[in-house]
Amino acid sequence: MTGPIQEPGGGQARGDWNTAPTVLEMRDVHAAYHGDILILNGLSMAIKEGQVTGIIGPNGAGKSTALKTMYGFLTPSRGTIVLGGEDITGSPPYDMMGHGVAFVPQNRSLFNDLSVEDNLRLGCWPFRRDKRKVEAALDRVYTQFPILKEKWRDMAGSLSGGQQRFVELGRALVVKPKIIMLDEPTAMIAPRISREIYDFIGTLPEQGITVVLVDQNVRQCTNVSDYIYILDLGRNRGEGTTERFTHDDHLKEMVAEWLDYQID
Repeated sequence: MTGPIQEPGGGQARGDWNTAPTVLEMRDVHAAYHGDILILNGLSMAIKEGQVTGIIGPNGAGKSTALKTMYGFLTPSRGTIVLGGEDITGSPPYDMMGHGVAFVPQNRSLFNDLSVEDNLRLGCWPFRRDKRKVEAALDRVYTQFPILKEKWRDMAGSLSGGQQRFVELGRALVVKPKIIMLDEPTAMIAPRISREIYDFIGTLPEQGITVVLVDQNVRQCTNVSDYIYILDLGRNRGEGTTERFTHDDHLKEMVAEWLDYQID
């Protein structure tokens, strides 16, 4: 279990998406893993400060690729990525933490044979020599995720999938990022724990953290997000605020094409 969780606020509680400043932007980005087989085909999107931006779409739409390209794991063959007004196109991922951007991948990224606390301490590497700052960072994580305090000596590989995800979230948050990118944060996790994770994501803007969320869980993603991008074949197929997404029949029908249920 996590600590006390507040209900996610949604865009209305966090201010108007349209007037929030843009902190991260993709402009006409093309990207490929190998050769000329493009995964992203002229993708553009704006990430607004203090908001949760959700990215949804069918399998193979380019959602995770968009996130990896923003973070520098993949270099665009064309287009521009702008962070805080600065062109960072082609910057390597190890520079992103210095820019205040954290990334939590879909696949597990813990060192299974290290303890929970040792995994968290690895996230403190940039300020590892400041013992007071490290301890304060660990205290924040243990306050947010009390279960990790109980299991701080346990090997990370012995934890449940949900508990491991809490460790990964905690490790990303120790540096107080301005932006956190989450790739399928509840994939292969039990529904009860998934709800806790989504509730926690909804509180991150209250901590001054902008969220970019890639997700297959459309219902939960729309519940927690302020703005939604719908991707297909590496392109923007639709976008809008959560309110528009909830009431626009065209957007509902678009999503229903690749889901086996209708959006309520």
